[in-house]
Amino acid sequence: MVTIPRVVIGAPASGHGKTTVTTGLLAAFARRGATVAPFKVGPDYIDPGYHALAAGRPGRNLDPVMVGPDRIAPLFAHGAQGASIAIVEGVMGLYDGRAGAGDTGSTAQVAELLNAPVILVVDAAAQGRSIAALVHGFRSFGSVRLAGVILNRVGSDRHESILRDACEEVGTPVLGAMRRADAVAAPSRHLGLVPAIERRAEAQASVAALAELVASSVDLDEVAAIANAAPPLTATPWSPPVGEPAGPRPVIAVAGGPAFSFSYAETPELLTAAGADVVTIDPLRDEKLPPGTRGLVVGGGFPEVYAAELSANEPLRLAVASLAAVGGPIVAECAGLLWLCRTLDNAPMCGVLDADAAMTPTLTLGYRDAVALADSPLAPAGTRVTGHEFHRTTVHPRSGLLLSPAAGAAWQWRGADPEGFATPAVHASYLHLHWAGAPFLARNVVTAAQRT
Repeated sequence: MVTIPRVVIGAPASGHGKTTVTTGLLAAFARRGATVAPFKVGPDYIDPGYHALAAGRPGRNLDPVMVGPDRIAPLFAHGAQGASIAIVEGVMGLYDGRAGAGDTGSTAQVAELLNAPVILVVDAAAQGRSIAALVHGFRSFGSVRLAGVILNRVGSDRHESILRDACEEVGTPVLGAMRRADAVAAPSRHLGLVPAIERRAEAQASVAALAELVASSVDLDEVAAIANAAPPLTATPWSPPVGEPAGPRPVIAVAGGPAFSFSYAETPELLTAAGADVVTIDPLRDEKLPPGTRGLVVGGGFPEVYAAELSANEPLRLAVASLAAVGGPIVAECAGLLWLCRTLDNAPMCGVLDADAAMTPTLTLGYRDAVALADSPLAPAGTRVTGHEFHRTTVHPRSGLLLSPAAGAAWQWRGADPEGFATPAVHASYLHLHWAGAPFLARNVVTAAQRT
């Protein structure tokens, strides 16, 4: 059993201010000298970037759909080691999870798996006494322990007084009341907030402003007391399976930087434990792969925003193509898939895949239960995984033929055509995976790199 003070930040729906409050709490507690561990429910990559800036340590995801409910407490205990308080930001509304699957993947499910109290953030801009009915409903529905409310976008002292009186009627403590502060909001674009890594100076200023706002508006001592009241957690901290390479440790490059900022903290940990020397590269700046590179992992991000810069880095594009040509394993998700194509919005890319990519106005998103259709350095045919799709782009093979199992498609899932590309050296797909849910994926990549 481990004792970790912890609290979950939920909301009635998206847009109520969970990220604002969570980031502000992380930064405010860090300013007070606390060692804070940040977490995010679900597959979101962007919020953890702001969490990391605020807390000074990696933001981590807790996604029961992709890693399984049994791994949530161990992953939490792993990420919270050495912390004096852990703050978990929820996803969507408190009880919203995977479509058609009850509360699976929801903030409520994670709160129960962690035996953690919940603080509800409510956008009160257009509410008065009716907030009592809303809060009472969330306290009565389900089995989470609603420990208090933080009111967001409060308009005036009079408005705050009405809201506090209403919450008092239903016996729910108000832990803070934050006034409207649009100046601390982060800019958005087609897939949500602009990642912190793309606007680091401005993001740091926003985080500092959020720390001030939350510290002046929220009773931090009461939040800490709620977190400290969480009971001991029955969990052994997760650790990546350790493997010993047969020969020298292969160098595996992992793409990062502003164009490829979507990754989970556990991915390099898994690769390292499996026997690789992991080196991060920034395809916007680095013109070479690290010396001795025998494999490459490219996660998600926004290559469409940086298509011109990625295209202009011809030396690195050629190096990636050369790695593929000699059979070095390359595993690419979403943004990585686009980068491996011949073109992205007509800008030349790496040319590893005989396909062209382009932006589209249609948003594709959701969890997918997928089966591998062909052997690849990531997984053998027949492997079953659960991943997540989230993109506004499309990829078209130059042959004009639809992807199929016979043509080397990567995945198949219900209600969709075969997707992605799989060869003995390359696995490229729109499907995001959390490798902690299937640690053998890292072992497969390292083994393939050893053979190069």
